[in-house]
Amino acid sequence: MHHSGKIIDMRVLDVRFPTSLSLDGSDAMNPDPDYSAAYVVLSTDRGDGIEGHGLTFTIGRGTEIVVAAVEALRPLVVGQDIAAFSGAPGAFWKHLTGDSQLRWIGPEKGVIHLATAAVVNGLWDLWAKLEGKALWKLLSDLTPEQIVEMVDWRYLTDALTPDEALEMLRRLVPTRPQREAQMLREGYPAYTTSAGWLGYSDEKIRRLCREALAEGFTHFKMKVGADLSDDMRRAAIVREEIGFEHALMLDANQRWDVSEAIEWTKAMAQYRPLWIEEPTSPDDVLGHAAIARALEPLGIGVATGEHCQNRVVFKQLLQAQAISYCQIDSCRLGGVNEVVAVLLLAAKFGVPVCPHAGGVGLCEYVQHESIFDYICVSGSLEGRITEFVDHLHEHFIDPCVVRGGHYLAPLAAGTSITMNPDSLAAYTYPGGSVWQTPPTPLFK
Repeated sequence: MHHSGKIIDMRVLDVRFPTSLSLDGSDAMNPDPDYSAAYVVLSTDRGDGIEGHGLTFTIGRGTEIVVAAVEALRPLVVGQDIAAFSGAPGAFWKHLTGDSQLRWIGPEKGVIHLATAAVVNGLWDLWAKLEGKALWKLLSDLTPEQIVEMVDWRYLTDALTPDEALEMLRRLVPTRPQREAQMLREGYPAYTTSAGWLGYSDEKIRRLCREALAEGFTHFKMKVGADLSDDMRRAAIVREEIGFEHALMLDANQRWDVSEAIEWTKAMAQYRPLWIEEPTSPDDVLGHAAIARALEPLGIGVATGEHCQNRVVFKQLLQAQAISYCQIDSCRLGGVNEVVAVLLLAAKFGVPVCPHAGGVGLCEYVQHESIFDYICVSGSLEGRITEFVDHLHEHFIDPCVVRGGHYLAPLAAGTSITMNPDSLAAYTYPGGSVWQTPPTPLFK
């Protein structure tokens, strides 16, 4: 898989969509997000015009800070041989996260890590396009040895060693083709959050539930955490529409203290939620464990991960039996390499990975990681379902396709993240045409 050529430039754009105007994405912690991205374009001297595109997701203000952090990583990327990455993506990841002065402002967390994700994801996009493969296919064609090489094993070996990971991966190699064929035939199961935003009216919730049922969804998620009586009222509406034969998940977006999370979720137990997501601070491993113990008798699982800073926090959540569902995020973790590390950890602990998606581009990313997880790492769909939110897909050249409640396996080369040039031009902040006249709210 040697590809000639060098990376000769890295451009980064601040791209923002005024989603706050329609309250899409509204939840108890984030009432008015403007879905945004620090968007990276890697160009080479190859002459075939193939570029690597990558992004990290943000919700508006602060994107300019991530853009500045991407610029700080430029010297580590520009001038490198493409083969330095494709030949040893794990070594390259360590090169990117190993600059001691930049590492100091993490380490491996916060803005510098978000920037790392955009760059790393851009490198994988470039490699996948050069191979002419979708990311999931590129990953699924790697040997167990290559998969283990891409992970930074520092800090993980007390929970999972490279040799254990190799053994897990090798066991599934003979049956990879069957699972790949199944993914191409059926796709990967999805759930919808589109009906459950906090800012939506009752009528809109009912209509969206009915539409999602008609489309084939069996799992529905709603936002909670601002007002208990309102949460119960809305949960009753959702249950009226979807019945008890379908699954309902709750998402508190970090609103509660530990004891409050337990009390509030217990009050919601009559609606039989499958999980409570982000009940408290994403850094509070012991808090999540306490919540998990308290809710266990009720059959309610704890889910978290979209704000988990890195593989080390995931390791602790798994070791502490604090989560029943592991929610990777393609851009909060340091890109594909660190996502794969967490997929391996979760498989070792027998915890299903149900990725966080939505935002802008996250659905496009996670479909690849879920399909790879099934083919090569977990080998199981039990308890596994990937989030889908119907926002902003029209801006991508090869957007994800969800049919019958399943992500269809993407076939185009790359990571599905390349945006239409017109969209990039219009929504780049602050110069793009959309931002020239301040957008008017649809309602307040």
